[in-house]
Amino acid sequence: MNKELVVSYEERLRKAMMQGDVDGLDQLIDHQLVFVNHFGQALSKQDDLEAHRSGIVNFSNITFLEQRIILLQDSAVTVTRAALAGMAAGNPIDEEMYYTRVWQMNNDELKVVSGHCSLVQ
Repeated sequence: MNKELVVSYEERLRKAMMQGDVDGLDQLIDHQLVFVNHFGQALSKQDDLEAHRSGIVNFSNITFLEQRIILLQDSAVTVTRAALAGMAAGNPIDEEMYYTRVWQMNNDELKVVSGHCSLVQ
């Protein structure tokens, strides 16, 4: 595993989130996902996919501003500062967030197994 590979998966995830590509997200997210959002809610993979499928979350822009990558044996941790624009539950989004994600290599594919986001104030 190398940083370039992790960056490419982060970019695939960013594009899938912006496009509302539920099939793409399904391929990138592990079935065991636990994602803690900025409200402190622990969400499953199905919760995350349903938010995109239903349009509860709809991003018009996601720009990565800064990214750190920690490589481990068969996994990687990413810490990404991102500018977001779009809608969430009918409310406009125009914020910066930090995302921390754990990517695990399984069968020559990286998948997100855990994530967390925090609002930049």
